[in-house]
Amino acid sequence: MTLTNVRPLKKLLMIGLIASTSFFSTSCDPNAEGSGLVIPGVDGPKLQLVEDKILISMVFENIQLQGGLRYAVPKYKNSYIEVSPDLESDGTLMAVSVSLSDVLGGDVLSLPPQQLPGGRALPGVTTGSLPAIAFSIPKWKNMAFYVGPKFFGLFAPTDLDIGTNSIITARYNVSSKRAGNISMVGKDENGENSGFLLLLDLNATTKKRLKRVMNKYQ
Repeated sequence: MTLTNVRPLKKLLMIGLIASTSFFSTSCDPNAEGSGLVIPGVDGPKLQLVEDKILISMVFENIQLQGGLRYAVPKYKNSYIEVSPDLESDGTLMAVSVSLSDVLGGDVLSLPPQQLPGGRALPGVTTGSLPAIAFSIPKWKNMAFYVGPKFFGLFAPTDLDIGTNSIITARYNVSSKRAGNISMVGKDENGENSGFLLLLDLNATTKKRLKRVMNKYQ
């Protein structure tokens, strides 16, 4: 390589570095509502507390359904997943309704601990696993609910091409306060099990607040 080629190459590398740094700092804004982490093909997830239920909603932009269905969640007797065509786009709306009695009850804590679908460790969890129930519904293979003394989480499979075994994590905020983490999970070595993981922090303060809400509606 001649000396005349070095300067243009160095300039090109610097432009690329600045662009990539700018994208990461924008897409992972810790003060963003929800999360500044943009999940390709997914609008959301968005979190609400509706009466005594946690409602997690998201739109999968590249999945089309002709009609809607509601599925019961195994082991979560008061919770369900509903999918239907999204009224505002060509995609599919998924609404996950999780009863606080299921999350805060002791029954689900006896479930066997599991890692991410495919066997990778859960990001942000010291043990790498949590009690979980894994299941599949049409169009979504290997969904999972995680629950533990400090966390509640949902893994939703979607096709993400962010690099084999790559995991990108950002803070997830509700009303400008941190509620947990959200992670984009790349495909494993078999080209499978990509998706996103929403892990909510069930600290003592959060549990007290949720129990007050739950008791109000019992």
